Amino acid sequence: MVTFMAYALVATFLVLIMTKKLSPFAALASVPLLFGIAGQLFGLWDVNLGEAALEGLKTTSTTAIMLLFAVLFFTLMIDAGLFDPLSNAMIRFAKGDPLKVMMATVILSAGVSLNGDGTTTMIIVCSAFVPIYKKLKMSMLDLAVLTILSHSVLNLLPWGGPTARVITVLNLNESEVLRGLVPMMIAATIYMVVVAYFMGKKERKRLGIMDFTDEMLLEMTTITDPELQAIRRPKLLWINFILTAAVIILLIMGTIPSAILFIVGMALGLIINYPNLKDQRARIEANLPDAGQVSMVVIAAGIFMGVLSGTGMNDAIANSLTAVIPSSMGSYWGLIVAILSAPGTFFLSNDAFYYGVLPVLAESGAQYGFTPLQLGFASLMGQAFHLLSPLVPFIYVLLRMTDVDMGQWQKKSALYAIGIFIIYVVVGIVFGLMPLSV
Repeated sequence: MVTFMAYALVATFLVLIMTKKLSPFAALASVPLLFGIAGQLFGLWDVNLGEAALEGLKTTSTTAIMLLFAVLFFTLMIDAGLFDPLSNAMIRFAKGDPLKVMMATVILSAGVSLNGDGTTTMIIVCSAFVPIYKKLKMSMLDLAVLTILSHSVLNLLPWGGPTARVITVLNLNESEVLRGLVPMMIAATIYMVVVAYFMGKKERKRLGIMDFTDEMLLEMTTITDPELQAIRRPKLLWINFILTAAVIILLIMGTIPSAILFIVGMALGLIINYPNLKDQRARIEANLPDAGQVSMVVIAAGIFMGVLSGTGMNDAIANSLTAVIPSSMGSYWGLIVAILSAPGTFFLSNDAFYYGVLPVLAESGAQYGFTPLQLGFASLMGQAFHLLSPLVPFIYVLLRMTDVDMGQWQKKSALYAIGIFIIYVVVGIVFGLMPLSV
């Protein structure tokens, strides 16, 4: 019965989001509590829901703070004009060709994703491309799809979240894991470039290629809005670049907590670009609504995760994923783990799946002759779908900046994510990372 309630909770939440009956914040905060109360009435668990929700909040509070100031920091850099040269360069490169714009979207998304931070990737890519897509009247949905899927591939790097968890749980060698992941990531990135090519051809057919003259390019890359001109700081471009580069480098190094980095970065950005207190207040007030909404959703996700964990519904989902596989399928356990990792990392957080479910799957796989390394690779293949989960905090940054509906974005992204998953499986089998059977 607990398992039924767990899946019913997740299904109800997804339906409410995809049908636009509730906002992500409202659904994340209310649905788990309603199911939690219902479970108590049926005697399925006896827990303090308030304390369970608070424990969940503790797990996301630092992330919420980090996201709040990350969005504020990068939005401040946008206001100051740091990304204007990049955006202008892309406009000149594309020269009105949607196909070139989409291929550049994938390349930039993959390149920025090397830092391993999803929030940074979403903000930088959207800052560069949202103005271009708007000027060319291209589909913002396509931008959101290409960005998230390109990032999902590079998110497999060992300093990314999921792979680091697998290495820790299964006690694997980091360099050995990286060597195995490289062919998977290369093949999947090439696939995303091909996807961008065909999506770009459709957009080119729909919109055509705008024949931009030098005068038109100059007009598109010149800011004429007096309000934007007033807040731009072109003379401070290199100082802002150094500040942003320092924040990103320190973020990759991991020596300073990301929340502290962005808080300090935000403070320095305000002092450098807008020393006047009135201007500082104006920038904060202008950008706080977007940043606040993202943080609210992440905080609400903590309630969702806390109730799911506190009531035992997390464990019920984990056990159900392993119990449905008959022992006769043991020789195909690697493929089974790969398939289970797709819904597992979508419906559960990475922590819940890799710390809760993977050890059970690995223990079962060892009995069938699979090594921890093979099952580690298999468990990462479901990451093709993980970033489409509403439990991933930084997707709300992407959806907010592109103003795209979550339901439509999930549907279109999932279609191309299937291709990434198939590539992972095929490459895994061909390179012996995950044998089809033992």
